Amino acid sequence: VNVLNSFSEDIVAMAKKIKLLALDVDGVLTDGSIYIDANGNESKKFYVHDGYGIVSIREKFGIETVVISGRSSEALLYRLKELNITKYWVGQTDKLAAINIILQEGSIASHQILFVGDDIPDLDVIENVGLFVAVSNAHKMVKNKAHYITQKSGGCGAVREVCDLIEYSYENRN
Repeated sequence: VNVLNSFSEDIVAMAKKIKLLALDVDGVLTDGSIYIDANGNESKKFYVHDGYGIVSIREKFGIETVVISGRSSEALLYRLKELNITKYWVGQTDKLAAINIILQEGSIASHQILFVGDDIPDLDVIENVGLFVAVSNAHKMVKNKAHYITQKSGGCGAVREVCDLIEYSYENRN
C-alpha cells in the first residue's frame, strides 16, 4: 500500500495492535444521505473502495469488521451480506453496549479495537477502544476527540483510508 507514509508514527504504532475494525454506518460507510422513494423504500450509497479495503484486511491479516448503527435498513443488511460482515448491531443507539459485548466475549481487548465514527453518539465508545477515528466530515466535537481524522469523507473512501492505515501498520511491524 503506497500511502506516501502520511500516517504519524504514533497512529501507526496504535494501528499495529488492531484486531477488530468497528464502524458506524450513516456518515462513515455512507455519506450520510438517506434516499427514500414515494413508497417509503430506503436506499443508501456505498463506496466500492471501502468494501475492498474491508475484505482486504480480513483476507490478509484476519481483521474482522463489525458494524454498529443507530439505524437499520434493508440496503445496509444487503451490503453487510455482500461484504460477509456477520457481526453487526443495527438499530443500536447505544454503541458502547455493543463494544462491551465484544469485550465480554474475551477474544478482543479494548486496545485492539479501531472505531470509526462521525457524530456525537459515537463518542461514547472512545474510552473503550484503542484507536478512535473520525471521518473528515464528522461533527466538530468528534474530530476534536479523535486520535486520527481521515482525509477522505464518510462514504467517499474514509473507511478505505483506515483499512490502508491498518495494512500499512501491519506491513511495517517489527
